[in-house]
Amino acid sequence: QVQLVESGGGLVQPGGSLRLSCAASGIIFSSNAMGWYRQAPGKQRELVAAITIGGRINYADSVKGRFTISRDNAKNTVDLQMNSLQPEDTGVYYCNAKNGPLNRWGQGTQVTVSS
Repeated sequence: QVQLVESGGGLVQPGGSLRLSCAASGIIFSSNAMGWYRQAPGKQRELVAAITIGGRINYADSVKGRFTISRDNAKNTVDLQMNSLQPEDTGVYYCNAKNGPLNRWGQGTQVTVSS
């Protein structure tokens, strides 16, 4: 059974930091491109950051210089370090695993940036 379990969300003040982690099981982790997406209320889900099998990284323009994605193939985890958080970063953050046509999602973790 494939599972992607996110953790690390919460409430943080503007300018603060959070670290999200996604633990994967039931997949060959090293064969999957991994990513973080987010969905704000009333908006479509959007890509935040992604890392390929080979380690190539892509960020949304809105998070460049503030967020860092990393993967650990030995631990089957992908993390998202989020710094200088702003209210517009608020949303549900989802972990994603892609392997060809296979596309898996976690259940999401809420991130709220508010004073």
